[in-house]
Amino acid sequence: MPYSGPKLHEDIPQRSVKVDDWGIHRRWIEHETGGYWDYCDFPLRDATEQEIADWLMPSPDDFDYSGVSDFCERNKEYAIYVGGTGQADVINKGGMLRGVEQALIDLITEDTAGMLLTRRRTSLQIEILRRTLNAAAGGIDYLWMGEDLGTQIAPLISLNLYRKTIRPIHQQFVDLAKSFNIPVMIHTCGSSSWAYEDFVDMGITVVDTLQPEAKDMTPEYLKRRFGGRLAFHGCISTAGPVATGTVEETVGYCRMILNVMMPGGGYCFAPTHLLQDNSPTENVLAMYKTALQYGRY
Repeated sequence: MPYSGPKLHEDIPQRSVKVDDWGIHRRWIEHETGGYWDYCDFPLRDATEQEIADWLMPSPDDFDYSGVSDFCERNKEYAIYVGGTGQADVINKGGMLRGVEQALIDLITEDTAGMLLTRRRTSLQIEILRRTLNAAAGGIDYLWMGEDLGTQIAPLISLNLYRKTIRPIHQQFVDLAKSFNIPVMIHTCGSSSWAYEDFVDMGITVVDTLQPEAKDMTPEYLKRRFGGRLAFHGCISTAGPVATGTVEETVGYCRMILNVMMPGGGYCFAPTHLLQDNSPTENVLAMYKTALQYGRY
């Protein structure tokens, strides 16, 4: 939905501070094949509870929901989602405003300022989501939410800490989606299958990203452990042959993933994350041509 409210945060030289994006600061980073906006400054890293309470955030009243239904009708031949990888995330957005170190300390210590930031964001996101689903009048097909829970080699936090601090927040979003009879897909980077049993128990039906290089994230492992209980969206590594190999290697790799994940259904062919600009165009085309040729019964 387009943001129609007031400007909340001042412009900063050589920074991007989006009007409706919680006051997060970003700086442009150039590299040999392009560039990207990276999070920086962490304006709430040392904030007090009162400063968190006073921090300007977009109100649910400041979005224009009037075009949601028309958008859904115009695009009804596609799968339409609401949310995204930043919906319901605690560590990610907390880290963007307070720094990752402080965001993790907040969870472990239940820091009052950090917890208030999470509660404020959650309540606003829930209400914006509720109004969007109401406006869609059944035109939205699924909720997409996210939280990065793993490094490449291990969980980012313990299962006990997830259950204590983050799962109750995630459950609010899942329950809201279920009240509108739509399924939920959750984005989790890195080694995150340790949380999948909880996802199943919560009512989440699709897991997204699925970085095959990470611990306990190979397609074979995921299919064996969770096939039939979770659907999978991802598995095509953005650090593998699509980025570094030949066309032939890309085709072979994609066919291998399909051979593992397709039996029994429940697989959406997709990159593990956004394709990066170091992926040769011919490999990207080969990836999708392989899915078109071999990815259907």
